[in-house]
Amino acid sequence: MQARILALLRDEGPLSRVQLADRIGVSRTTIAAEVGRLGDVGLTQEAGPAESRGGRRSTLVDLAPDIRFVGISIGATAMSVGVTDGRLAVLATRTRSCDIRQGPEVVLAAAIEEVRELLAEVGVEQPMGVGIGVPGPVDFSRGVSVSPPIMPGWDGYPVRDAMSREFGCPVVLDNDVNVMALGEQHSGVARTTRDFLFVKIGTGIGCGIVVDGELYRGVDGCAGDIGHIRVEDVGPTCACGNTGCLEAFSGGAALARDATAAARSGRSPVLAALLEQNGVLTAADVGTAVSAGDAPSLQLIRDSGQRIGQVLATLVSFLNPGLIVIGGRVTGIGHALLAEIRGVTYRRSLSLATNKLPIVLSELGDEAGVIGAAWLISGAVYAPGSASRS
Repeated sequence: MQARILALLRDEGPLSRVQLADRIGVSRTTIAAEVGRLGDVGLTQEAGPAESRGGRRSTLVDLAPDIRFVGISIGATAMSVGVTDGRLAVLATRTRSCDIRQGPEVVLAAAIEEVRELLAEVGVEQPMGVGIGVPGPVDFSRGVSVSPPIMPGWDGYPVRDAMSREFGCPVVLDNDVNVMALGEQHSGVARTTRDFLFVKIGTGIGCGIVVDGELYRGVDGCAGDIGHIRVEDVGPTCACGNTGCLEAFSGGAALARDATAAARSGRSPVLAALLEQNGVLTAADVGTAVSAGDAPSLQLIRDSGQRIGQVLATLVSFLNPGLIVIGGRVTGIGHALLAEIRGVTYRRSLSLATNKLPIVLSELGDEAGVIGAAWLISGAVYAPGSASRS
C-alpha cells in the first residue's frame, strides 16, 4: 500500500488522506497509519490544508521535497543524464557524446562523471536511486545487457550492481527505448493514453510497447526490437549479422552511410560540400541538405520513412494502439520523415485501426529517457521494503 500511496503522490501531486483512501479503496484510518509510517522514514510530509469539502478541513500529503532520483539514458553515440525530484520534475540535465562500442567501463565512467557533477550542481550528496537505459536487450531481473548487437563487451556485464556499488543506492537497468516510453507516459504526449507505441529512430531503431498502462518487455526482455525485422530479402548487413533489417536501411547509421555514398558519387553537391567541411556525414546532415532543397537527401528520407511505415503498419494491425510517438535523434531531421511514416502507415493499415490513430513526434527530446529512467527507479524505491532513508 505504501508503494501505491507514493506512486499516487508522484503522479498526481499532493492529495488529502481522504482522497488517498478513496483512490486506493481502504479506510481513512488505514491511510493515516501508512502515511504516518512514510513520514517517519522521511518520504512524505504534510503540505497544508486541503480544499474544504464541508466540516473539518483535511491536510494535504505530499512527497518529501528532498527526494532525488538520477536518470541515465545511454544511446549508441550520446548519453543524457539528469536529476529529478520525487515527482520526476527534471532539476538539472546534460547531454554528452559517447561511443557505446568503447565498452561498459569507459561509457559508465563517463556517466558517473556526469552524475557526480550534476549532483554537486543541485547540492545532493547521494540520490535515492538511479535508473539507467542502454541501447540493447536487457535481462531486467538481473540488471545486465544480453547479447546486444551494437554493444561489444557489454554482454553479461553487471551494470546494475556496478552502478549500485558506485552510488550506494538502488539501481535499475532497462532498454533505452523502454525508459523513453515510460518518460512519454509520465510527462509526454502519451500521458492520457494507456495503449501506445514509442518508436525510437536513432543509430538503431526500437519500439517501446505499453499495453493497458503497463510496459511490455516480453519473456526475455527483447519485445519491440523492430529494427531487426526484415524489410527486404537482400540488402546491407545489419549489426545483428543478418541482411535486409529495417535498421540497416533506415537507422541513423544507415542514413549517414547512404548520404556519404551520395556525396562521393556526385549525386548530391550539397552533401558533398558538407562532407568536405565536416569530414564525415551524419543523419542530421541529411536534414540540413533537405532544408537546402537537396533532392537526393529528400529521397533518402522518403525511402527511410517508407520502410519504417511499412513495419509500423504491421504493428498497428497486430496491436491496434491508440497512439504512436516517434522519438530519437533522427527525428531532428524534420517533418519530412514523419510525413512519410504517417502516409505509409495509414495507407497500409486497416482504416478501422488508423481512423483515430495519431502519429506524433515526441516533445520531450533527450529528457524522455531521463524521466523514464527516474520513473523506473522511483517505482523500485517506493515499493514495499524499500521505503527508507537510511
